[in-house]
Amino acid sequence: MNWPQIIYSEEAMREVFGIEDVNIPLEDKVRLIEAISETGIQRISVGAFVSPKFVPQMAAFEKLLTRFNPKEGVSYLTFLHNQKAKKMAEQFSPPLTIEEERCTLFIDICDIHQRRNVNRSIQQIMDSWPDHIQEAKDRGVKTASVAIASAWGSNFMGTFTQDYRLSMLSYEIQLIESMGLKVHDIGLHDSQSFCLPHLMEADITEIKRRWPHIKHFHLHMHNARGMAMPSIYAALKNMDASDTVLIEGTLGGIGGGQYCGNGVASGMVPTEDFIHMLNGMGIPSGIDLQKVIDCVWMLEEIIGRPTMGHVSKAGPRPIEAAGFYDANLPAIETLKAAKHFRHGSKAYENETYSPWNKPITGPYFKTSAF
Repeated sequence: MNWPQIIYSEEAMREVFGIEDVNIPLEDKVRLIEAISETGIQRISVGAFVSPKFVPQMAAFEKLLTRFNPKEGVSYLTFLHNQKAKKMAEQFSPPLTIEEERCTLFIDICDIHQRRNVNRSIQQIMDSWPDHIQEAKDRGVKTASVAIASAWGSNFMGTFTQDYRLSMLSYEIQLIESMGLKVHDIGLHDSQSFCLPHLMEADITEIKRRWPHIKHFHLHMHNARGMAMPSIYAALKNMDASDTVLIEGTLGGIGGGQYCGNGVASGMVPTEDFIHMLNGMGIPSGIDLQKVIDCVWMLEEIIGRPTMGHVSKAGPRPIEAAGFYDANLPAIETLKAAKHFRHGSKAYENETYSPWNKPITGPYFKTSAF
């Protein structure tokens, strides 16, 4: 298959710690970000410069930036939602990476979620765009990003049509181009977990038909209803090697949005599940899945509960003889015991029930794949 180039961004430090307990120690966050840095993930979102009045979980963000040891070759990014945030980021670079500036038009196409999220309506945001574009041009910016959030629907307003979401993208693109900038990438954000795979497939197909010159995409998929991974797969299947797609997810698939009505149930695509899928599809990621699983377990220890991913619970598919399960395992019933894929017999030492009387042997007991 002619797959696109995939850039993966780990968002746990922002998505998770932006909604979890405000009392999580800074030392735990430092420990986690340094562990993520050792997995081979080369792009890590570490938080945001936002008011602690509205996001108290980010009150210690600046301290975090001075505490952790950055790893060479890893980009540490923050959400640059305005020029004030950009100036703050520049004061902490390094460790922060300041990417090439683009003029960004971003709108939540659910007016209710838009107001709940930033206390401004769709129309107010759109009215500000001409000045925003001109200011970017005055700074020498030549390219732009366009994006829509709540792209497929809203918990407050129901399902959105393809005509509606593409009309909003079209408005952004036409405005950008009319003012002399070039659109570099298109972003689709499923803020309220409404996407389904067939909708994603139809949208990517139509977007590529309408704007064939745009070859870069950005997918930020929440997962409250379990459709993030299949929807991302549908997107990849309808791109090709000339395309590049930035995909964002989180360790354990947790995180969420305070204003969509789902909170931490929103979740995101789990990093470990996504990397496992890429590995199985033969798409190289350069990411050590076992180290990612270790990070998920560390995160679970920090937040005090299981995360929402799967591969960190059941382990990767065993595809080589060294990883095949012992035919004479006892009955495995608990999450702790299931970790035998990593911890061996120690994981199930207290689970000894076996319904068979003799060890399982015979002609079908193989040590290599069929």
